Amino acid sequence: MSNKMNPLNLDVKAPYISYVWAEDKEGLIGRDNDLPWSLPGEMKHFVEVTTGGVVVMGRKTYEGIPNPPLKNRINIIMTRNENFEAEGSVICHSKKEVLDYLQKKEIEKPIHVIGGTTLFELFMDDVSVLYRTIIDEVFEGDTYMPEIDYKDFHCINHADGVEDAENKHPHRFYLYERKNPIPLFE
Repeated sequence: MSNKMNPLNLDVKAPYISYVWAEDKEGLIGRDNDLPWSLPGEMKHFVEVTTGGVVVMGRKTYEGIPNPPLKNRINIIMTRNENFEAEGSVICHSKKEVLDYLQKKEIEKPIHVIGGTTLFELFMDDVSVLYRTIIDEVFEGDTYMPEIDYKDFHCINHADGVEDAENKHPHRFYLYERKNPIPLFE
C-alpha cells in the first residue's frame, strides 16, 4: 500500500474540516510548543496533505513553526490576543470568525486544523476527516490530543512510514473519514 494518504479517495467534498497531527502511543502531540520527535517523513506527509488548502492553528502552534507562515496554504491563526499580527496570515479571534471568513471568501478547499489542543477541542463537532500519524514510542511532553470518538469514523487508508537513518521512530499513517460527513456551510 502506498504511504500517501490521497485525499481524492474521500467521499466528502471540499470544503471540509480535517485534523492533521502526529501522536505517540499515549496521545502526546507536543512539548514546549514543539514536537517531541524528529521525523522528516511525517513532516513530508504533513506538507503533502496540507499544501494548497487552508491551515487553522492557534497562536502558539504558529509561533512554533520555523519561518512562518506555511507556504502555499492559507494560514489562519486563532488567538485571543486582539493585537496579534502575523504577516501573510489571517488573524481570527473565534471559531465563528474563522467560519465566517471561510464562507465569505467562498473557500472551496480542505480546511486543516493543525493544533493545538484547544482548536482540536473547538472543532471536534465539525471535523469530517482525520489524518493521524501514530509514532510507536512514548515521548515526554506536555500537550495531548483530545479524545476522539473513533466509532463515528472509519479508516479508509493506512500505511507504514519508512524507517531509515533520518526517520528512526516506527510510525504509521492513518486516514479516517466521518461515517456521516458534516457539511461545513448549510
